[in-house]
Amino acid sequence: MKSWSLSGSEQFALRYADGPQLYITEQSRSEIKNGTILRLAISPARAARQLLDRIQSHGIDARLEALKELAKLSADPTFATEFISMEGIGTLARLVESGTHFGEMLAFTLTAFLELMDHGIVSWDLISLSFIKQIAGYVNQPMVDVSILQRSLAILESMVLNSHSLYHRVAQEITVGQLIGHLQVSNQEIQTYAIALINALFLKAPEDRRQEEHTNPLDQRLTEMASTLAQKHLRSIILNHVIRGNRPIKAEMAHQLYVLQVLTFNLLEERMMTKMDPSDQAQRDIIFELRRIAFDGENDPSGTEKRKAMYTKDYKMLGFTNHVNPAMDFTQTPPGMLALDNMLYLAKLHQDTYIRIVLENSSREDKHECPFGRCAIELTRMLCEILQVGELPNEGCNDYHPMFFTHDRAWEEFFCVCIQLLNKTWKEMRATAEDFNKVMQVVREQITRTLAMKPSSLDQLKGKLRGLSYSEILRLRQSERMSQDDFQSPPIIELRERIQPEILELIKQQRLNRLCEGSCFRKLGNRRRQEKFWFCRLSLNHKVLHYGDLDESPQGEVPFELLTDKIPVSDIKSVVTGKDCPHMKEKSALKQNKEVLEQAFSILYDPDENLNFVAPNKYEYCIWTDGLCALLGREMGSDLTRSDLDTLISMEMKLRLLDLENITIPEAPPPVPKEPSTYNFTYNYG
Repeated sequence: MKSWSLSGSEQFALRYADGPQLYITEQSRSEIKNGTILRLAISPARAARQLLDRIQSHGIDARLEALKELAKLSADPTFATEFISMEGIGTLARLVESGTHFGEMLAFTLTAFLELMDHGIVSWDLISLSFIKQIAGYVNQPMVDVSILQRSLAILESMVLNSHSLYHRVAQEITVGQLIGHLQVSNQEIQTYAIALINALFLKAPEDRRQEEHTNPLDQRLTEMASTLAQKHLRSIILNHVIRGNRPIKAEMAHQLYVLQVLTFNLLEERMMTKMDPSDQAQRDIIFELRRIAFDGENDPSGTEKRKAMYTKDYKMLGFTNHVNPAMDFTQTPPGMLALDNMLYLAKLHQDTYIRIVLENSSREDKHECPFGRCAIELTRMLCEILQVGELPNEGCNDYHPMFFTHDRAWEEFFCVCIQLLNKTWKEMRATAEDFNKVMQVVREQITRTLAMKPSSLDQLKGKLRGLSYSEILRLRQSERMSQDDFQSPPIIELRERIQPEILELIKQQRLNRLCEGSCFRKLGNRRRQEKFWFCRLSLNHKVLHYGDLDESPQGEVPFELLTDKIPVSDIKSVVTGKDCPHMKEKSALKQNKEVLEQAFSILYDPDENLNFVAPNKYEYCIWTDGLCALLGREMGSDLTRSDLDTLISMEMKLRLLDLENITIPEAPPPVPKEPSTYNFTYNYG
């Protein structure tokens, strides 16, 4: 400080010259990296005091510049602590409440306020009602500056998420209906903040928001909000103005759409967690209605209680577990009454499909019938798990599905598509009652794989599900199993190592068998019209190579009697290929094309003697070079061997792992159990 002729070192501090330009503190000084550029600035306390004085000055230009700098510095926690300790937040709140700030000045004020509050140094509960009304007023104004609207929406969202008392105040000033209008603008950031505020209002609403009767006006407003969240109008606006916009969806928008999707499905939570009361006649009548639609077609005039008790056989054909009192099937939560709601929707809105599924399975006598009732209940439970019904949204998750914004009864329609898929998969697997869990696992995989493709509509969902048949799922499983980490686990690697010698021996025997059959070769150097052939084959005991000239290419097996020359395998010194072959080093051979060079090999069995080959094709070349290497006890290294080895090992691995389908392969063997204390359990044969 002395070298710069500055006094009062406590009034100065170091800040990063790049990026957010945060202050350096004793706690953060260890994080400074070599090469980082720092600059000398006034201390946080001094900067906070100066800015606080400037934003209260009478000069408009001076205040604007001060607010602009404050909005930038407020992201620094060290500065924020100093500014808040000087009652800076109260000063900003009063500036907003006064209603005298507009345009850029108001935008910078709101930015600084939000940044300071986000540090969590002071509680949101300190915010006054007049401040909330002023911020809500900016949101409700028809023509407000975009930057002001964006920050106002963000402030209201933070209030709702961080304070229960402020939630009630904000809910009195802002409704979901008022926020819907902000979804129809072209600015995606405004759309994102509007959806985020809608999500926050619903997420923090009390549990009584779903009740039908309310005495409290605020509770009634919450019920209206839940109704707005579920109505078609909101979904159609999101679909047309957000999802189907010209610009790609940003990550934050995708997250908010995912949250909205989860919260919409959470409206089903009450029915999902409601058990059926077997003594409730109205609920039992719903089950009777399912029976009537399936088997009677029209109302039965003699449908007395006595007659209803005689429908045990029909309830069995409907696929209920409890044939006498099917109401007992709906006493588990989840899925509770939600499963019955889905079944009734299918029966009434897709009656032909419902009747076809029930009658198609109830008429089968081969124990392959698909139990509709049990399947519908388990499918509803599965869909609740997949779509997180009743769960809080995951932070950072962007997994929303556009098709759920395309229908006012998206949940029920999704169920109807999936129950048809389940029935189809059941038939493809030729399943019986014992295979129920296996079928449900396959159906879960079909659904999750299809949802991962992000179908844009329910019709597109149906098309993609049709392409994921049971056979296709098996093919995908096998393909993925070979490439997934399980095949790099120690047990699988050990299995592969054990299999490989067996496969190599199999390939070796095939090569030697082919040598015993023999092959015809063309004599090199003869003109085509005078072309001659010679034949070579291995003896059946693998000890001698027999060869001899032929006048023409043979059509069948050549007997050993016609092959007058022979070479004992024990005399073979080596096998050479390509340019190393003696007949490829001659001048005449240099004129041969590349194909001949690649298919040439020679047997060296005497210092002055060798047997030269040119294979008719690449396959025969690989067969003979591999076979000769096998005879000499050397490694078979041809491309054909590598290909055959990969194919045969892959097939053998798949066959041996068939029984491990849907089973996690452990990384290590199970521990050896302790020895028993006595061996008195052994049988004494004496």
